[in-house]
Amino acid sequence: MSWSGSLFLFVLAASFCIVYSRPTGVHLRNMDSFISAVKQVEDSNPGLCPLALVRALRRTAGHDDPLTVHFLGTSNNLTDMEVLEMAILNASAFSFFDKATHHIVTDYGEERGVVLAPDGTTVALAPLLLGIEAGLKAKLEGTPPAGIIPLTLARTLGLSFLSLQDVPASYRLGPGGCWDSVVQPKVFKLSRIPTLATEALINGGMDGAVLGTNLSTQSGPEQPQALSEILTGYYRYVLREEQGLDAVPGPVSPRRRELSRAIWEPLDPQKQVMETLELVWKLEKTEWIAFDTGVRKAVKDGLQAFVHRYWDCPPIIPRCQWGAKAYQSPPLPLSPPLQFLYIHHTYEPSSPCLSFPTCSRDMRAMQRFHQEDRGWSDIGYSFVVGSDGYVYEGRGWHHIGRHTRGHNAVGYGVAIIGNYSSTLPPRHSMDLLRHRLAQCAVDRGRLVTNFTLHGHRQVVNYTSCPGDAFYSEISGWGHFRETASPKPEE
Repeated sequence: MSWSGSLFLFVLAASFCIVYSRPTGVHLRNMDSFISAVKQVEDSNPGLCPLALVRALRRTAGHDDPLTVHFLGTSNNLTDMEVLEMAILNASAFSFFDKATHHIVTDYGEERGVVLAPDGTTVALAPLLLGIEAGLKAKLEGTPPAGIIPLTLARTLGLSFLSLQDVPASYRLGPGGCWDSVVQPKVFKLSRIPTLATEALINGGMDGAVLGTNLSTQSGPEQPQALSEILTGYYRYVLREEQGLDAVPGPVSPRRRELSRAIWEPLDPQKQVMETLELVWKLEKTEWIAFDTGVRKAVKDGLQAFVHRYWDCPPIIPRCQWGAKAYQSPPLPLSPPLQFLYIHHTYEPSSPCLSFPTCSRDMRAMQRFHQEDRGWSDIGYSFVVGSDGYVYEGRGWHHIGRHTRGHNAVGYGVAIIGNYSSTLPPRHSMDLLRHRLAQCAVDRGRLVTNFTLHGHRQVVNYTSCPGDAFYSEISGWGHFRETASPKPEE
């Protein structure tokens, strides 16, 4: 067995532990439940310092590995730790904390220690809380937040890159998965064999980096917010119809990709991952790994895959998360790279969707209309863009849609939810489509580099789609091309 295989088994043994706890019922695994449990501890301990609470949660989870202790110290150095631990364990009838903060993957592909966030994404709590603790510690001590990136992203990514360096870089990350129910989430199943950097760990790492950095750089001597307030502001935001995410001033979870990129990219991610790995090896007395000549290339290739998937491409909510029904007949395959990108508005639903529950309901309504009223196999669009900060998977990258009559096999059809005859979609939604999804398609080989962008009305008669206002907007976008008169309906 190669050293990378040995490392993979070693890290699996260290990271995916078996958790024993007193018997409890089955309970919801969502961020709302976690925030409520945190609030219960805070209410029973008035004036509780948020740093003391996250440190106590770390002790409950057993996260005192050498790298964490190097940056944050041991988790039992508070005089009131024993009392605080008792408050945590008794915080709720279902003993939430003794399960929620332990990250494990079972032999059956169930990922634990993760929660469903209100925005429809899945977040591992361990890296989230480590980032918050590092930020609070730096703020309290007035020191640079040196441990935030190593504890949230660099260690996870680096170990995953090295443990699977014999496979293509894109397979050294992920996977994601699906919840048994988004209304009452209890079990999260991964879509394939896990790496050491599942999507939930990466989401939690990005969130921890964003919140930790934000906390460490807050000006003034004022007491930091309670932990429940920090989490509420980031995950329980409310969007307004007029502007959506455009009007949100502070950090919120749908922006984790762009915010984490703004924080980490200027710091030279490859240098930070290498330095983090070297520190891990030093602390664990395994410096010999650094002599392997393939380490630097594994990190470089892995980071390129990470940047493409999590920074260049937009976040896409998979079909299973919004509650898609199965295809009514076998889907036909596309033959990428395709030449065209066709832009639509949904018209109905006519209002922008501003939350995961609303956007998911709209997706189900459109699929039901397309399947039951129009007799199609599935929802017609390849992808649909909400005003909640997310792209929703329709027929996806691989299957022919029913979006642009006579042109379905040569292009992707993407709609933004809403009626844009007289108003524009939120700027953030248009940017997701124009700058993120389109470029992601080119980089993945799904669209040709010199693809052509058309509005639906340009190639099909008897439609004003994507609306006068939106069509005027896209006519100024790159790749837009004028056409002759549209072909008649078939």
